[in-house]
Amino acid sequence: MSRSARVGAIAGALLLALAGTAAADAVKLGRPALPEEIKAWDIDVRPDGLGLPEGKGSVAQGEELFQNQCAMCHGEFGEGVGRWPVLAGGQGTLKSERPEKTIGSFWPDTSTIFDYVHRAMPFGAAQTLQPDEVYAIVAYLLYLNDVVPDDYVLSKENFPKVALPNQANFYDDDRETTEKAFWNANPCMKDCKPKVEITSHARVLDVTPDAGKQGDKPAGAVE
Repeated sequence: MSRSARVGAIAGALLLALAGTAAADAVKLGRPALPEEIKAWDIDVRPDGLGLPEGKGSVAQGEELFQNQCAMCHGEFGEGVGRWPVLAGGQGTLKSERPEKTIGSFWPDTSTIFDYVHRAMPFGAAQTLQPDEVYAIVAYLLYLNDVVPDDYVLSKENFPKVALPNQANFYDDDRETTEKAFWNANPCMKDCKPKVEITSHARVLDVTPDAGKQGDKPAGAVE
């Protein structure tokens, strides 16, 4: 073996040994997260109410908060301003050509509302709302969608009892049982059909804001 080859072999052996030692040891980067740091990030809410903070808020309180914090984008009654999301109404439209997917017509769980408002709203000032304020805004949104009466007070205790109208139409992914018989272990990946034809076209939906005036339709958009 030449000198250079011998040196290369020794260097390779040393690198392997060092790699094995490094793999056996801990990475030793950073430090364990403190309980208060974990708590600050752990803010998700489950449909059964797990993760909810202590607190409560009424529809009346929520209406005032919504007008001050949310209405500039979502409208005074959740109808949406310009192309900002519509939050109320839309019941009975899901099978139409232009379904209106709102809290009352489409969303599955009340926890989705609370989690999103708590985590991401108001726009530009996320996570500045206190728990009582979030409860109140969610209560008002439920009222706008005819889920609760106008004197309702939403709290951690009664939260899991609130069911949204479209909740029953959501279900766990069951393809492993309902579709497994149709799965192909060797799917065709090339030249699978003698001829490829376009059978339909996707509808152009006016959902993307542009730099123009609110309410203007982009070129090519259809109603």
